[in-house]
Amino acid sequence: MQWWVLKRRLHESWLVAAASFGVLLGCCGAQLANGYFADIGWLVLATLLLIVVFYVRRVWMVVVALVAGSLLGVWRGSCEQVNLVQYQPYYGHNLSLSGTVGDDVVESGGQAVVVLNKIKIDYRLPGKIRLTVAATSAKRGDLLTVSGKLTPGFGAYAGSIYRAHIDKLVEPVPGDVARRVRDWFATAVRKAIPEPRASLGLGYLVGQKSALPTDLTDALKVAGLTHAVVASGYNLTILVRLSRRLFGRISKFMAAFGSGCLIAGFMAVTGLSPSMSRAGLVSGLSLATWYYGRQFHPLILLVLAAAITTLINPSYVWGDLGWTLSFLAFAGVMLVGPIGQAYFFGDKPPGTVRQILGETIAAHLVTAPVIMLSFGTLSNVAIFSNLLVLPLVPLAMLLTFIAGIAGLVLPGVAAIVGLPANWLLAYMVKTVQVSAGLPWAQTEFQPALWLVAVSYVAMILVGVYMWRASRFNLRSASIVE
Repeated sequence: MQWWVLKRRLHESWLVAAASFGVLLGCCGAQLANGYFADIGWLVLATLLLIVVFYVRRVWMVVVALVAGSLLGVWRGSCEQVNLVQYQPYYGHNLSLSGTVGDDVVESGGQAVVVLNKIKIDYRLPGKIRLTVAATSAKRGDLLTVSGKLTPGFGAYAGSIYRAHIDKLVEPVPGDVARRVRDWFATAVRKAIPEPRASLGLGYLVGQKSALPTDLTDALKVAGLTHAVVASGYNLTILVRLSRRLFGRISKFMAAFGSGCLIAGFMAVTGLSPSMSRAGLVSGLSLATWYYGRQFHPLILLVLAAAITTLINPSYVWGDLGWTLSFLAFAGVMLVGPIGQAYFFGDKPPGTVRQILGETIAAHLVTAPVIMLSFGTLSNVAIFSNLLVLPLVPLAMLLTFIAGIAGLVLPGVAAIVGLPANWLLAYMVKTVQVSAGLPWAQTEFQPALWLVAVSYVAMILVGVYMWRASRFNLRSASIVE
């Protein structure tokens, strides 16, 4: 490489990508640093280096940006490690603690999984704790006091209590207003649509999967359709594109404002799960750049969103499976899918079926190694079932919403108004059950970690080859278009 190339000025976005990648590396390494980098001086040094990077903006500053991002990430991760050390004296002891239910309670087999945040034992502690309790009426936003034996956590959890006992449950007023509105609307939907179809429609509409019966939840997993009923980027993509089409005729500002309100409202209703945090951030950033006439390169958007969410909660990168799968699926849809379309079909724009098929295959390929490593299973019918169900999800969302409005305004005729939604959801339930019931629907396989690593290296190499061969411009891939 000629020296003059290193002196060329570089676009800020690639420096942002390098710094973001550094943040991820630093946060990963913070687990080995034992809190050494928690001093504020490392944050100051990282900040000064970033100022220099964006002032100079030469090609060789990519390395400095990577170092600065790594320092920022290891500082933030070390601070979180220091905070979590406060739990050490409590591990292995029976105790009483209080906290706020941070997400929808998931019930299965007579037990419920509850995630508590804003933990208080002797004093306020950071992080969140996972509980398993007997069936409970607790909802997101409720205040719980529980007792049990605290054990070290896993993934994004600072601790866990198995078979915790709920000593006290308080429903604050007004509490989680968005959750109350969601539940109020869900009651109206159930006046118009019978179960389990109503819960499936609500899963599509607001990402509420906690009300789904266990057998349908298991069938959705086998059929590879869980992502459709989990609040994620797919739901937001539908809402943002709908808003753009509705308000874009008025003005670009109204389209952006309406989409932004839908993103904020949807996130408030569904809660800030790792996948929802990623989806909301990605949609918001993409919407902002679209409004100002610019476009994010998907690769830069991917690492930037990952870095921001990691800085907010470093435990995501330490083993949160939902966060990992969310970003892998995003990489499949925004990187692998468009490259595959361009390589096999050239410049011809994909139709609805081909686009869904391409995105499904891409997301399935990219997430499959981690799914098999984590669960030891892989859906063989995911592509087939997604093709039969996914194109109809936007219509199901609309019909479920109309049925819910009828349940609120005209409860006497809600069942009649809800018939179209009822029929469509019945077809979807049957499709899921038939797909999951096939004897070859699922393969059991537990790959070694090295095999997973090799598979991702192979995917990257093949993806780079297809990208170079097709000469596809990745900037044209946008979730708001």
